[in-house]
Amino acid sequence: MLPGIGLFGTGHVVRVIVPFLREKGFKIEAVWGRTLSEAAEVADALDIPFHTSRIDDVLLRKDVDLIFIMCSPNLHAQIAVKALGIGKHVVCDKPAGLSQYEALKMVRAAQYYPSLISIVNHSLRFLPAFVRMKKFLDEGYLRGPVTVIDVRVQMGSLLHDGYDWLCNDTMGGGILALVGSHVIDLIFHLVGQRAIRVHAVVRTFTRTTKFINGIRHISSPDFCSFQLELSGGALVTATLSNHLPGQLNQEVLVCGGGDHLVVRGGDLYGFREEGMNNGGKEEILYLDVDDIKEQSPPVTDSIPLPYVKGLRKLIGALREAFQPVEDKKGWIKEPVSSAATFDDGLYVQAVIDALRQSNRRREWIKVCVLTEEPDPNPLLSAAVRATAISI
Repeated sequence: MLPGIGLFGTGHVVRVIVPFLREKGFKIEAVWGRTLSEAAEVADALDIPFHTSRIDDVLLRKDVDLIFIMCSPNLHAQIAVKALGIGKHVVCDKPAGLSQYEALKMVRAAQYYPSLISIVNHSLRFLPAFVRMKKFLDEGYLRGPVTVIDVRVQMGSLLHDGYDWLCNDTMGGGILALVGSHVIDLIFHLVGQRAIRVHAVVRTFTRTTKFINGIRHISSPDFCSFQLELSGGALVTATLSNHLPGQLNQEVLVCGGGDHLVVRGGDLYGFREEGMNNGGKEEILYLDVDDIKEQSPPVTDSIPLPYVKGLRKLIGALREAFQPVEDKKGWIKEPVSSAATFDDGLYVQAVIDALRQSNRRREWIKVCVLTEEPDPNPLLSAAVRATAISI
């Protein structure tokens, strides 16, 4: 038995994943939109039986057991915590909230309800090239420990024609939050090392467009370059840019012991020094031949093909997790064991916070993962403690 799906969001990603969900046998029962008209438009276009602009109307439906949160990040924590609290499984889009504080709320909710699925959509983990890269790394393809990781992502603009949350840095827009979160999570997934210190340059070069001008300006970054020092001694350098319209160039290079593995787009290549007798050429370890049929609307810059393919594999893994169990709410862990958890989302948020701080202060910053909710009024708390001591 597969659970009924409740969708939150009306953006492009919703239109892309609905055919994938139906392809795997899931039934979409309800969709939520910021306004009733947006929800109605998506429901009509995608043949979804119920639409609403009230969050609780989706969460409280008895035929909905799995929630996909694909709306703006300012609502991620609120919906995820409430959904887990009433016994719904949750798949949340990246990033996990707007701050560590919000991500920590999601982590706490997931810890309270460990029998429920709670994962973050870091879909690159499921892209076949990275699945094989991790396997090669675990099996010792590199003769020495990982020393250098180099990531380069060049793509088109993430903005829509109208002004929305994607234009605003504090609302979760920009290449650092939307693509950088994937990169930070992928590095931890591949090598098992977390960032301890970071340095970043983050810039917004495109402040107006043909459609967004006048009194409104874009504050979300379209370029960032950052370095991470990992716990195992490896160094990461990453450059992410929104200045290559209409296409995606993505390269992830992992070096160690004179050897390297590299994913270009969806293909995996490897090089070993002991194989220099082949003329010092890279060997092809995996070629991406998965041809996704043209969606309606087609996949655009806002969701590059590797991320869509990874998301499709993630949905397939969810089907395998639910399929063997007769109870709609029952599931087995193994198929989704490699998915990003809310804990991983909290770590990613901690690194992003440190990168933003580094950009402001122009210096290396230590990564501090939040373990307790910050005191909302430290001055009042200090006064209360001082009063208690004096008594």
